[in-house]
Amino acid sequence: ANYTRFANKNKEVTGNPKVVFMGDSITEGWYRYDGDFFHQNTYVGRGISGQVTAQMLVRFRSDVINLHPETVVILAGTNDIAMNQGYVSLEHIFENIVSMVEIAKYNGIKVVLGSVLPADRYSWSWEVDKERVISSIRKLNEMIQAYAQENDIPYADYFTPMDDGTRALKKEYQRDAVHPNLEGYKVMEEVIQKILK
Repeated sequence: ANYTRFANKNKEVTGNPKVVFMGDSITEGWYRYDGDFFHQNTYVGRGISGQVTAQMLVRFRSDVINLHPETVVILAGTNDIAMNQGYVSLEHIFENIVSMVEIAKYNGIKVVLGSVLPADRYSWSWEVDKERVISSIRKLNEMIQAYAQENDIPYADYFTPMDDGTRALKKEYQRDAVHPNLEGYKVMEEVIQKILK
């Protein structure tokens, strides 16, 4: 779970942050590429590159709950599909996300669920073919969105404005087939700010 990644930064947090962003390299890169977005809005980034939902769930208490934010934005699942820690079913990915939601709600923290971003390949995981990447992201997003609607949870649809029409990430918004560039993060900021504001 890499508890040490934010151990010191968590101790430095004073007061209650407005929002904690929980995620993987996409969230980590968001903070790195546009740190002002976080600082100016009293947001905290807690993304760790390469992590799957099981690892995020394990560190959810130390990196989210113990900071006592008003809201947590959860963006997770693409590394599970890429099999970073081996094969995991979509149902188990979804269950890990639901568990994070339930822990947050139990602790009085509001939740926003983000869609998995478009992707048609993982450069580090060629064994997951294009059709499987596309279909898995589509199905997982359908599960997350349905759950959000059923439980009155805001759903941040990053996918739609970033889809190039073939369910891949628009070239003008990417550094590679998975990770956004600054222009891509600006699109995501527009989506999430409409919800958080």
